[in-house]
Amino acid sequence: MAENLSDLKNMVAAMDAELRVGIVPDYPQAMNGLQLENGGRVTKIGAAVDASLAVIEKVIAEGCDLLIVHHGLFWHGAQMITKANYRKLKLAMDSGLAIYSAHIPLDVHPKLGNNACLAAEIGMSATEPYHEWKGIQLGLSQVMDVALEELIGRMEKAVGGKVHVCAGRRGDSVGRVGVITGGAGSEIAAMAAEGIDTFITGEGPHWSYPLAEELGVNVIYGGHYATETFGVKALAGWLAERSGLDWCFVDHPTGL
Repeated sequence: MAENLSDLKNMVAAMDAELRVGIVPDYPQAMNGLQLENGGRVTKIGAAVDASLAVIEKVIAEGCDLLIVHHGLFWHGAQMITKANYRKLKLAMDSGLAIYSAHIPLDVHPKLGNNACLAAEIGMSATEPYHEWKGIQLGLSQVMDVALEELIGRMEKAVGGKVHVCAGRRGDSVGRVGVITGGAGSEIAAMAAEGIDTFITGEGPHWSYPLAEELGVNVIYGGHYATETFGVKALAGWLAERSGLDWCFVDHPTGL
């Protein structure tokens, strides 16, 4: 049943409260919450990973007037409002498109989060939080009695494509699996120290692969973009269910 989410203000308040935007820590450039407002009316919700010019063009063509993203407008800090920055802001404002961004709050949400959704897709049903970061637990882990090849197959089905794998662990099963979506590959030493046998993330630096081999840890690199499509879809669906509006996902993959 639709709730009283008839305007942008109510929608933003509902998302802020559900995601605990004012409480969950993040990087300063994330600027979680409503990043660009419109006149207050929302008729269709769009979801995407990045608030890029190409995405904004696509979501406007879909007839959306609210865009929910994981990576917002301000990751590069203060910039001149020229060239692509000018074009995307002008296009959004001229079209009445509001933009809402949620980064770490959406990664770690227990139901709508990237970690939780990906973990569920690959058969992790009894996860527990792990990996402390700025006072919160950034990932989810669980012991899984499956072979690495089976888990790779599940991952490829979940992200819709091939994944890159470092088979650093010896043994018949994947052991304790840790999931932190996005660009967490540089945390491989911490994963080994925390007892993670198989680490699932989006991407990592080159050196994370040989280090994982040395530390005896499997790593499944599922793609930064691909592992972070889950949360925006879940959040847009959650909001659409409560508002009675339609929603769509605007796919603009980077291949990274």
